[in-house]
This record gives sequence, C-alpha cells and structure tokens, in this order.
Amino acid sequence: MPRKTIHRFLPNINKLLETPSLHWIRSLAKDPNLFHINRHSVSLAFAIGVFCAFLPLPGQTLIAVVLCYWLGANLPIGIILIWISNPITIPPMFFLTYQLGSSILDTQAVQFSAQMDWQWFKSLGSDIFKPLLLGSVICGTLLSAVSYFAVFQLWRWKVLKNWQERLEKRVKNDNQRS
Repeated sequence: MPRKTIHRFLPNINKLLETPSLHWIRSLAKDPNLFHINRHSVSLAFAIGVFCAFLPLPGQTLIAVVLCYWLGANLPIGIILIWISNPITIPPMFFLTYQLGSSILDTQAVQFSAQMDWQWFKSLGSDIFKPLLLGSVICGTLLSAVSYFAVFQLWRWKVLKNWQERLEKRVKNDNQRS
C-alpha cells in the first residue's frame, strides 16, 4: 500500500514535535490534514511542492507551508519536494524557464554577466525577472498539475492492484479448502 511506503520515509511527527526548536509548529499539528497520508493530501502536496520548486523567489519553503496549510495538503511531503530545485538543478531549470518566458513575451533573451552592484540588480529585475517569473509560473503550473494527476492515478492503481491480489488470494484459499 502506498501509505506504508510513504510512512517509511517520513519522520515520526510526534517525536519531531517534542524537539524544543519546533515548539512553534505544535499548533499546526492539531490540523489533521497537514500530516495525513491519503491519496488527496499526498497528491496535493506533490503539486504544491513542484509548483513552489519552480518559483524564482526566496522563501519557497514558507510559500509551500502556507499553501499546504490553506489547501490541506501533507506538509512534510510538500516541503521535501521543494528540494527539486537545489543548487545543481536550479541553473538548468531557470535557464529553460527564462527561455520560455522570453519566447512568450517575445523579447530577446539577454546575455549577461554577474556584477554585484545596484545597477546590475536593477537591470536584472526589468530585463530578466519578468520572463523568468512568467516561464517559472507556467512550468510550475503545468508540472504541478501533471504531478498531482500522476500521483493520484498511481495511488489509485496501486490500491486497485492490492485489492485484486487480495481477491485472488482469497479465491485461491477458498479453492484449496474445498
């Protein structure tokens, strides 16, 4: 069953909440949807995590926590999936999303070099950030929808497969008894 597999990888929430540094999250733990493992909450957590991973903004984790809390998705899975965008994957992800945003906005892709001064950051926002944000939101939305439906359907397939196996086992046991 998918629930058992997911339980193996997630930490025990009750033990985590006993940690003194996490005392502020104890009120969140009272909401049962945030830590339930079922088809809907896990699928939604995948969608939220993938969407937030594509956002070129600081505070992706905070955005994912707010969305998980607001929509009732599994909080640990939503936060873990943000790590799709890590220091290794961010450059190709953001390059592709920037290219997508530039082509949609019909702007010329800018060749730039990094300089750490205020003028560079100002031009970064006007020339690069708009296409990057648009491409990121489009890719994040599409891939989060795909991940939601993929997890939802895989979960459903696995449950149906388990039911079928149990039925076949019962029929086999009944035939052996007869």
